[in-house]
Amino acid sequence: MWRKGLKVAGAIGLSLALIVGCSNGGNGGDQSEGGGLSGNLIAVGSSAMQPLVEEAAAKFMEENSGVNITVQGGGSGAGLSAAMDGSANIGNSDVFAEEKDGIDSEKVEDHQVFVVGMGPVVHPEVGVDELTQEQLIDIFTGEVKNWKEVGGKDQEIVLVNRPESSGTRATFAKFALDNNEEFRGKGGIEEDSSGTVQKIVGETPGAIGYLAFSYFNDKVTPLKLDGVEPTDENVYSGEWYVWAYQHMYTNKDSQSKELEQAFIDYILSDEIQESLIPELGYIPVNKMEVERDPEGKVSEKK
Repeated sequence: MWRKGLKVAGAIGLSLALIVGCSNGGNGGDQSEGGGLSGNLIAVGSSAMQPLVEEAAAKFMEENSGVNITVQGGGSGAGLSAAMDGSANIGNSDVFAEEKDGIDSEKVEDHQVFVVGMGPVVHPEVGVDELTQEQLIDIFTGEVKNWKEVGGKDQEIVLVNRPESSGTRATFAKFALDNNEEFRGKGGIEEDSSGTVQKIVGETPGAIGYLAFSYFNDKVTPLKLDGVEPTDENVYSGEWYVWAYQHMYTNKDSQSKELEQAFIDYILSDEIQESLIPELGYIPVNKMEVERDPEGKVSEKK
C-alpha cells in the first residue's frame, strides 16, 4: 500500500508538471495545426473505473494523435483530491464529492459518465450462493465467522477488505452493509486493486470480498442478496441497490477545460456508451430507470 501511495504521488507529481507545461504553453486542449486536439491529460482515481477509462483513452488517442492521456488508479479518494487540488485533470470516483471527507465539492465539477453495479463475491467452494442482507452484515462485522452458520460448509470465513480510500468500499458499506463498519481482525486481508481482490477471493478457501460487476468472472461466485441477482437489469430498476455512478470530476478552475470536456464527451458518446461500456461489464448511464442523489436517496429518473 505504501508503495502504491508513492506511485500515485509520483503520477500526480508528473501530472502537475504536465499541467503546468500545458498552462505555460497555453495549449491545454488547443487545436493543433492539423485541426485536431492536442495536449496532455492525467486521469487518476477509482480502480473500478480504470479498465474502461484506459480503453476509452486508447481509442481517443487513436482519433486524436496530438493528445496523450495517462490513466492511473489509486482509489476514489486519491482521484477526488487530485481533481480538487489540480494535480490531475480528471479525478475518477465511485462516490459523490459530497460523500468524501476533506473534499471541497465547490471546487470540482461532477460528470456522471456511467454506472457500475457492485456485489459480494465468494470462493466457489464455500457452499453458499445467496445471503440475506442481515447475514451479509453479520459476516462483514465479524459476528459470523464460519460458513456453516449461514448454510455453507464447515469453513472459516476469510474477509477481504478494501482500504479507506476505496470508492467500492464506500458504496458497499453504505448500501450493502447499511453503514455498518467492517470488521478488520488479525490476519484479515486488505487490498486496493479490484483485480487483486478478484484473484485473492478466487484462490483463497473461505474468502469473501466485493467487486464491481465488471470484475465478476468464473473464478468467483457472485452472491444473490435477499433473493435478488446481481444483474444489470436489476440495477436499471433499482431492485439491486448496491450500485454507484462513475464520476469524472474536473477542477472548476482548470486551464485545460476544452480537452477535458472533449474526452468526457467522448465517453458519453454512443460509440462508447453502446459498445465499450457494456462490453467491459459496466452500465450505460442512459439505461437507468432510477436516479440517486449524494445523500443516497433513490427516485424514479426524471
